Amino acid sequence: MAEITVLVPVADDSEEIETACITDTLTRAGAKVVVASVMPNLQVKMSRGLKIVADCSIEDCAGKEWDAIVCPGGMPGAEHLRDSPALIELLKEQSKRSKVTAAMCASPAVVFSTHGLLPETATCYPNPKFKAMVPGWQEAQVVVDGHIITSQGPGTSLHFALKIVEKLFGKEKSEETAKAMLVDLH
Repeated sequence: MAEITVLVPVADDSEEIETACITDTLTRAGAKVVVASVMPNLQVKMSRGLKIVADCSIEDCAGKEWDAIVCPGGMPGAEHLRDSPALIELLKEQSKRSKVTAAMCASPAVVFSTHGLLPETATCYPNPKFKAMVPGWQEAQVVVDGHIITSQGPGTSLHFALKIVEKLFGKEKSEETAKAMLVDLH
């Protein structure tokens, strides 16, 4: 089986719980996860002050194919993601190819809605402003609509990441990963 590659873009003020859950869970499942900064520097200061160092800049990811691109939320981190031309080009190409394109918290509204990437149904952080930006908003921890996966926020991060594992590796791998992490999927 070919290596599964996942791109996780981050910015100043991205949400750290979401970023950690996404990267950790997908790595545990066997994916090669690349964290890319959309900021001028590789080190970003997350929404609650945690500093992380990205593997590369988003520009280094241009022209590469990814099995999944997964955007954490956080504000104004999601706005930084929204305003990155290199990331938006990658997301549009990813979606055009019907490959896993995922976002959580503020990012489905701020990034995906702004750039026409939302499917018929989706979810996001249940703030009225964000909900208004997601026409097919659903009250659910995770919504899968074709190749687009969306989720609500920090507390739904593990289920979101495990749903991405299921989409990339299959239900058995998702359940195995969840069990090893002591996560109840039911």
